[in-house]
Amino acid sequence: MAVPVSQSWTVATYVIKQKLKGRKRFPLVIMLEPLFRCNLACAGCGKIQYPAHILKQELTPDECFRAVEEAGTPMVSIPGGEPLLHSQIDKIVEGLVARKKYVYMCTNALLLKEKLHLFKPSKYLSFSVHLDGQRDHHDFSVCREGGYDAAIEGIKAAVAAGFRVTTNTTLFDGADPNSVRAFFDELMEVGVEGMMVAPGYTYEKAPDQKHFLGRARSRRLFRAILSNRRKTWKFNASPMYMEFLMGKREFSCTPWGMPAFSIFGWQKPCYLLQDGYADTFQELIDTTDWSSYGTESGNPKCANCMVHSGYEASGVYYSLGSIRGLLDTAMAMFFNTYEDKGALDLLNEPVTPIHSHNPLVQIQTAEPQPEVTA
Repeated sequence: MAVPVSQSWTVATYVIKQKLKGRKRFPLVIMLEPLFRCNLACAGCGKIQYPAHILKQELTPDECFRAVEEAGTPMVSIPGGEPLLHSQIDKIVEGLVARKKYVYMCTNALLLKEKLHLFKPSKYLSFSVHLDGQRDHHDFSVCREGGYDAAIEGIKAAVAAGFRVTTNTTLFDGADPNSVRAFFDELMEVGVEGMMVAPGYTYEKAPDQKHFLGRARSRRLFRAILSNRRKTWKFNASPMYMEFLMGKREFSCTPWGMPAFSIFGWQKPCYLLQDGYADTFQELIDTTDWSSYGTESGNPKCANCMVHSGYEASGVYYSLGSIRGLLDTAMAMFFNTYEDKGALDLLNEPVTPIHSHNPLVQIQTAEPQPEVTA
């Protein structure tokens, strides 16, 4: 099992308590962005397209703690930017672990090996390493030669030091399903606890707008990748979300399930869209027109989205919302190979990887500022 029993139990009891209280909209994970600055400039990312004075700003540890306590979630994801560039990231993680929050610190791992000494292994802390595929594909995706090797080196160092390590993979149009499956084998061999995988979101400010997947192509790709699974693969995701990616289930978006907090406040409506900000989490819930978001809303910005921040919580809510949901989830956990002859046929179709006919463009980033205050 990719997720420790203690964590699964904590999340399950939290969700059930919220439902017993009659809460219709409640968060599952807070996406805590302590900074936007990064040491990569990926072509498919729209998160670092801010002016320099914004990229220099950081949340303080106390601001992070207040936001997490306000949301009340059992899990905290720390994306960015690159969190290891934050001048007080060790204090933020230490404080969240002391509060017994399950922390997933997202990182491209370029700095992981040299900064491991800042952290202590704990069941409450996981390094979630961004890796988008095998070496050539990942380096092309992040616009950085050597990015894959540095990330793998960081993973090995963290695993050897006793840390929990997971991975987060984003796939774009042109991904080779056979290569992705081989990539999963590589991750299991280096000791990764569990893997997350999702199609990329079409950030409006992303430099590369040509290679985002539509829904139909996403489901076709994930059917090929996630069917006929190897027993050795372990995923750090809801089984229902995985079935959603494969086209076996339909869920409505629940953007309040993974709300985002940054230097600007609580982001409306979610981590991926910026339609304003709220000062408090309750204001976010009360003042956001939730009917204007999700595929069913007709909002073109949501048309192709199948990302964790909108649908992972939907899968968890379904699993714990009824006897049927529990049974479906149990079936997915015990019968998880998903034998599918048609999916095997998809693996035999020729694929020309994007990196094989496009040059790797290394986008320069500004040197990080070591002394930064909010």
